[in-house]
Amino acid sequence: MDQLNRRQILLGLGAAAARLGSAAEAPSSPVALARCRDYDSELLPTLARMFDQLGGLARLVKNKTVAIKLNLAGDPSYRLGSLPPGEAQWVHPRVIAAVLHLMGRAGARRIRLLEAPRSSAAPLEEHFLAGNCDPQNFLSAAPGVELENTNYLGRARKYSRLAVPGGGWIFPAFDLNHSYEDCDVFVSMTKLKEHVTAGITASIKNMLGITPCTIYGTGAGVDGPSLRPRGARDPFHDGRRQPSKGSPPENDPTSPRDAGYRIPRIVADLAAARPIHLAIVDGIATMTAAEGPWQRGGSRVCMGVRPGVLLAGLNPVTTDAVGAAVMSFDPMADRGTAPFETCDNTLRLAEQHGLGTRDLRRIEVIGAPIAQVRFNFRAHWKTPAA
Repeated sequence: MDQLNRRQILLGLGAAAARLGSAAEAPSSPVALARCRDYDSELLPTLARMFDQLGGLARLVKNKTVAIKLNLAGDPSYRLGSLPPGEAQWVHPRVIAAVLHLMGRAGARRIRLLEAPRSSAAPLEEHFLAGNCDPQNFLSAAPGVELENTNYLGRARKYSRLAVPGGGWIFPAFDLNHSYEDCDVFVSMTKLKEHVTAGITASIKNMLGITPCTIYGTGAGVDGPSLRPRGARDPFHDGRRQPSKGSPPENDPTSPRDAGYRIPRIVADLAAARPIHLAIVDGIATMTAAEGPWQRGGSRVCMGVRPGVLLAGLNPVTTDAVGAAVMSFDPMADRGTAPFETCDNTLRLAEQHGLGTRDLRRIEVIGAPIAQVRFNFRAHWKTPAA
């Protein structure tokens, strides 16, 4: 056991040393930050102003195919008290519709909404309907809008293999639904939340949901991908099995099986393999203490008050670092310090991949100063009435 621990430590030190240069030189990019207290008339002009502050959407999406990975975590039947999913764990449907409208106005040729609902091969439209959300609101928000469940092969003949530059912390590459490769612009649109095994949910943590359960799920095929997804992505958390044969296995199957070690590294690997061009984070209404109501003992919500904030940025690490600060957390913290009490800091691992800086001193915040919109998530932990 001592030899194994020593080996793991040496491997970790070697990987960190190989990335020290990229961490020190990690790029920075401005983050647009705005107060937005509701999802009504204030939402659209606020988002439009934020995108203009980042240089304009047309520069990014005009005549392009845009893929948007949504954060629709968990089964749609889960409820935090009486709240609809968009008020707690899902990115709000009005944020989705507003972004689609603005992208259509900016000249996007094709916009594809993507998500891989847990253990489901049903059309994404059905996932929305089960969450009391009408997908027609998205299909009519802009020309050329499509929806695809990326939890399995879908409309392609084969999976796309996206490699992690430098080899990856846990995986060297991932086999994904074609939609994550067949696009010109990739967007991560998510909810601002805490997360049990990653510290916070923002644009980088949202990437775990791009992986198909036909390959990475508990019931995935052994000799090859299953035809339909069976089981959730528990192997990412506990490492009890490798992906289906034919897909890249872990770099080191003897590395720690602790979820707080694995999940931050896997999502950092995913963000490196599938670069994020635009991060949009919905913090208008959300939940605290966990990423969803399914976390027993963690189903708490900001009762009676909302963070009332939106973030957008062209770099996922800088955007998520500002998001952590808005939540009253230190993006430079690590395991043992909130919100990373039981996990490593995903932002540090992504920074060491060279994806972006988490150092607030190097990040330009455009719009509202962090101090004006800061919301102490831990101060608002309250268990909703049964």
